[in-house]
Amino acid sequence: AGGNGDKSIYIHRRSHCSKTDIKKAVWLFSVCSLLNPSTIYANNEVDLDEVEIYGFDYDYTLALYSNTLDTMIYNTARDFLVKHYKYPEGISKYDYIPNFATRGLHYDIQKGLLMKIDAFHYIQLGTVYRGLNPVPDEEVLELYGGTNHVPLEEVSGFYGKGPVMKQFMDVFSIPEMTLLAAANDYFNSNDIEYDPGHLYKDVSDAIGMVHIKGYMYKWIIGDETYAVLHRLASHGKKLFLITNSPFSFVDKGMKYMVGKDWRELFDIVIVQADKPHFFNSCGKPFRRLDSNGDLQWDKITSLDKGQVYKQGNLFDFLRLTGWRGSKVLYFGDHLYSDLADLMLRHGWRTGAIVPELEVETRVVNTEQYAQGLTWLQALTGLLERMQMHRDPESKKVLQDWLKEREELRAVTKNLFNPHFGSIFRTCHNPTYFSRRLCRFSDVYMASISCLLNYDLSYTFYPRRTPLQHEAPLWMDQLCTGCMKTPFLEEMAHIR
Repeated sequence: AGGNGDKSIYIHRRSHCSKTDIKKAVWLFSVCSLLNPSTIYANNEVDLDEVEIYGFDYDYTLALYSNTLDTMIYNTARDFLVKHYKYPEGISKYDYIPNFATRGLHYDIQKGLLMKIDAFHYIQLGTVYRGLNPVPDEEVLELYGGTNHVPLEEVSGFYGKGPVMKQFMDVFSIPEMTLLAAANDYFNSNDIEYDPGHLYKDVSDAIGMVHIKGYMYKWIIGDETYAVLHRLASHGKKLFLITNSPFSFVDKGMKYMVGKDWRELFDIVIVQADKPHFFNSCGKPFRRLDSNGDLQWDKITSLDKGQVYKQGNLFDFLRLTGWRGSKVLYFGDHLYSDLADLMLRHGWRTGAIVPELEVETRVVNTEQYAQGLTWLQALTGLLERMQMHRDPESKKVLQDWLKEREELRAVTKNLFNPHFGSIFRTCHNPTYFSRRLCRFSDVYMASISCLLNYDLSYTFYPRRTPLQHEAPLWMDQLCTGCMKTPFLEEMAHIR
């Protein structure tokens, strides 16, 4: 549409627009072709040539799991609620719903509501659920004092948990959110009075029990973990592991993925670290485990290769190793527990593991998404210019466009998840999760296997995407992560 203020141009252009016109507009996307799910994306410039030490979390970083694990966690925790916490038998009839929840959602502990919040602390209307049922927008506004804005002090604290809201940030939280929704649904459907706060704590404890039991190693699919670790070690890089999981659990998984001599690849192994407290408190000393996994009582004066340590704290870790600053790159899946302190307080480089990227990339690569997003952007521009006209005909066109825009938003959202949409965006804003991802990670990727696509002297450059007041003059921004990235093809033999 033109910009000369003649409303007839807008009406004429809209009335003659067709799907063919939309397809022609999608030529913009062909510049980039398809996004590669193995791409590493940069929020900050990182030169791998400067990185001498690589650190890793365990769950959903070194060890990825099949989707079957979510069902197992849900079923085990649900049965634990019924058998040990004496919850109603009727909850046992609720089976796991694979595509119900997404990572990064907020849960109002006292109201028992699951919702999606954007980077500006606004609840995305249409994504608020009580149990398994959506809450009407009017009721949401009433519940939150006539607004869909949640104050800063209520959204979440630095580690994602405030007095009112809890943000679910790790991948294990998917079955936890689904179980919370199922239990809430049972109580609400049967008019049973209950305390949502008690339910939240009980479900959290039940999920934690499943992790402690150590069943999860059976669902590991980290096939390329050995290739990543071996490649780094063979190039003289120092490797370390800091995980909250117990040694027996980690040992089973690493033997399955890497082999019985997996510890030879690591310079330091730390288990049951109690992150994020490991990174922000100096209260707990390191303890050494013997070959049987039993605690030793000797004072730790060095962190030696071949040994396994428990607990400890980052301040002693830095003192004993001297590993500081941008020469250290640590990977984890939990933005708060794994990465926040390391980036903001200690100056380490951080890499976020976001398995959802693989699924979301597949959606973004579809023609339906490309066409929908192109027309959504076009409609937004038309609305922006058309709103100045106040005659009846213009108002009618404006209302039609607004309705079409809302319908198109819903279609685009459903391509990712029918209940909550993409984990990275609301209708038009970044999500709360997305904003934290940009703040706490230098780079992010679907899995550590993405490192196999890059030389260890590669530099990751963040794209200079235009600010709202800047013109989009940089054509290379269209090609971030595209299949045509030359080096990805050149490095394919490393796999």
